[in-house]
Amino acid sequence: MNKKGQTLGLAIIVAITIFIVGMLCVNFLMPEITRARGSSFLDCSNTAAISDGTKLTCLAVDIVIPYFIVLVFSITGGMIASRFLF
Repeated sequence: MNKKGQTLGLAIIVAITIFIVGMLCVNFLMPEITRARGSSFLDCSNTAAISDGTKLTCLAVDIVIPYFIVLVFSITGGMIASRFLF
């Protein structure tokens, strides 16, 4: 029996599950990032009155969502690719 084929199917199913859960977690991150960028916390929309450190922090907060999405794609792609190699 082809055990590599069986683990490949299982890896694909687990990778899809991790992908779905990861994309669902993005919906929980979006309101928190919007709140952190708001006028009561970082005030990222007021570019004239904030310091360079606060601007850098605003950029770091903005990069969380794309970084999280790339992380989820990396994990799921790595799980599937590892089954092709071994």
